[in-house]
Amino acid sequence: MATEKLTGADVLLEVFKEEEVEVIFGIPGGALIPVYDKLHAKVDSGELNHILTRHEQGAAHAADGYARATGRVGVCMATSGPGAMNLVTGLCTAYMDSIPIVAITGQVKTGAIGTDAFQEADTTGVTMPVTKHNYLVKDPDKLANVVREAFHLARSGRPGPVLIDLPFDVSASEAHWTQRDIKNLRGYQPPSHGDPELIERAAQMISAASRPILYIGGGVIASNASDLVRELSEKANIYVVHTLMGKGGFPESHPLSLGMPGMHGVVAASYGLQYSDLIVAIGARFDDRVTGDLSTFAPEARVIHIDIDPAEHNKVRVADVPIEGDARTVLEDLVPQVNKRQAGQWEAQLDQWKADHPLHYEHPEEGIAPQYIVEQIWEATQGQAIITTEVGQNQMWAAQYYKVDEPRHFISSGGLGTMGYGFPAAIGVQVGCPETVVWDIAGDGSIQMNIQELATAVINKLPVKVAILNNSYLGMVRQWQELFFDRRYSATDLTGNPDFVRVAEAYGGAGIKVAETEQVRPAIEQAMEIDDRPVFIDFAVAREENVFPMIPAGRSADDIMFTQPT
Repeated sequence: MATEKLTGADVLLEVFKEEEVEVIFGIPGGALIPVYDKLHAKVDSGELNHILTRHEQGAAHAADGYARATGRVGVCMATSGPGAMNLVTGLCTAYMDSIPIVAITGQVKTGAIGTDAFQEADTTGVTMPVTKHNYLVKDPDKLANVVREAFHLARSGRPGPVLIDLPFDVSASEAHWTQRDIKNLRGYQPPSHGDPELIERAAQMISAASRPILYIGGGVIASNASDLVRELSEKANIYVVHTLMGKGGFPESHPLSLGMPGMHGVVAASYGLQYSDLIVAIGARFDDRVTGDLSTFAPEARVIHIDIDPAEHNKVRVADVPIEGDARTVLEDLVPQVNKRQAGQWEAQLDQWKADHPLHYEHPEEGIAPQYIVEQIWEATQGQAIITTEVGQNQMWAAQYYKVDEPRHFISSGGLGTMGYGFPAAIGVQVGCPETVVWDIAGDGSIQMNIQELATAVINKLPVKVAILNNSYLGMVRQWQELFFDRRYSATDLTGNPDFVRVAEAYGGAGIKVAETEQVRPAIEQAMEIDDRPVFIDFAVAREENVFPMIPAGRSADDIMFTQPT
């Protein structure tokens, strides 16, 4: 193939093959016709799978869900102009959560760029802030290595989305095939092993700490370091808290797990961070939803911060020992140097907080307790499903009540908090993990933002189960309005929702309506038996149920609201 001439579209698809791409999520358009023309034969031959989504945002989220669940690079495609612009929310979602995606966008012919041609947009300019890197390819002969670089950049170092903007004439023109040659990219040398002196110092600090805590984030999952986190925790007898993105990075059933801290976290986890004397942060970025008021956050704690991205060190919380490196390779060097610690007063205090402040809810007089629904899904799936979520109250109830023991089994939009994420992400998860049960825990507001992807799930016979916690409100905003704005419910009432059962059935899916608590488990089990199409379960939950515990925005763990104020 070294001397063979292909079109740019051929080159793109050949590199996809080289990169072992299994599936592309996308929607064609005028600027991408040369690519889709060549893709046709690849799909027919079984070399590639293409999932036609019904919105470009759905394509980006599906590629994102696929990447999170499989650990592979997700791929999405969209045409120029509005198609590319519709990817932006999905790209930003992936960027904020460090998810590897390669996005291909069509562009007008190179000679028309800058003329406001039909369906032209400055895609690279718009997406520069929400991608790890992007390219506008004007020379067909450079395309092969650009695509290779994009995959390398997306998956290496701190992962993230990379975009390639491909003009129509570049994809249609002849291009020389070039052999892979991207071993050393100028200006891009992500670290791997951390500084040995800093690692030795960290080991000494861990061994000497009186009140240590492990604080793990999505970097643990991205670097496949979960086993080493467990080894460190057990060897040094250190309790573990996880961020939303780190859920599954340490088994929640483990006796040393405290759960998720922060705004809607477990009380013991929040207290564990707040009153520690040493925080060992691994692949976590001290998000404001965890820290609250920075001026009062963990005032007595020294910080060891292990992160592959040096930009995270000292960005929010100053680190006493900032270790730049891949979480897995750093832990491989760190764990052998840590001494065994015996349980003492600190561990007894953490156990007492766990006992004194368990998650708690009561069954309401009207409507179903949403927490109970999540618990029942957990029991019915024995904790083995892959869970995606939308954003809002549904997301927090899922994080609280669906306990996860394995990485890549809880998939949610963290940094950006993207409503409409969960359902298309679940589609990507189901495509990547066809033998696994996949549940999207949704709200009635979020699910309507990408509900058109029902067609995608139906046509591809994807048995995604969607639990809609339907309170006819934009629930989280309503909760804030109730607690902090004197119940002025401005633009949060969703009266006028459709009949979700009939919507699902109209697309060819299955629909189940549940209005009583005793119907919850049978409905879940009924959904689990359906294996050839998506299922929507419309649960009528208590309209004004709130998520607790709650730390009000800008406050500290000292200000936890345990229950509804009177």
